[in-house]
Amino acid sequence: MTTKFLIANLSDIDVKSSRKLKIDDKEIALFRLSDNSILAVDNKCPHKGGQLSEGMVCGTAVHCPLHDWKIDLRSGRVHEPDEGCITTYKTEIDHESGSIYVTI
Repeated sequence: MTTKFLIANLSDIDVKSSRKLKIDDKEIALFRLSDNSILAVDNKCPHKGGQLSEGMVCGTAVHCPLHDWKIDLRSGRVHEPDEGCITTYKTEIDHESGSIYVTI
């Protein structure tokens, strides 16, 4: 079963910035890219559990702050030569109100 949650407003997150939030037992990293899209992923790197919300965003990827693993925010896949994957979550923006929703 999936549930849609109102989690933030677009004005709450600067461009090329992130926020972390907790929904039930999941810690999620929310990213606002330079094209104003919002992407949501698990907040833990699959390597050593680094908090991705503290990483640097470059294009559509985030660099883990612990060991610089590069993770694609759209697919959740770790870039080569490293391996792994994280969970991604569907996001929606109500452009009239600026509300951001995530589906878990």
